[in-house]
Amino acid sequence: MGFVAWVIFGAIVGWVANLVVGGRARQRQGCLVSVLVGVVGAALGGVVYRLATGQAKTFDFDFPSFGVAILGAVVLLAILRLASGLARRPSDRW
Repeated sequence: MGFVAWVIFGAIVGWVANLVVGGRARQRQGCLVSVLVGVVGAALGGVVYRLATGQAKTFDFDFPSFGVAILGAVVLLAILRLASGLARRPSDRW
């Protein structure tokens, strides 16, 4: 895919991942963050797919690629939100 296609794909994947992760305190994110989450999540999903199956995943505009990318973006968002929640939580120490 070309650069523009990655941006469009990343924006859609990031938006869907934000909807899936949601939760009570759902954070709204901007377009640029959605694109970054989508593109990085797609790369993470590709790595997870390769580790699980032993086959490389090529990302085209098709449903299997979309699913793998969303899975990776959801995992990425969950990790980021967990880390930010732990950082905001008051310390148990003095």
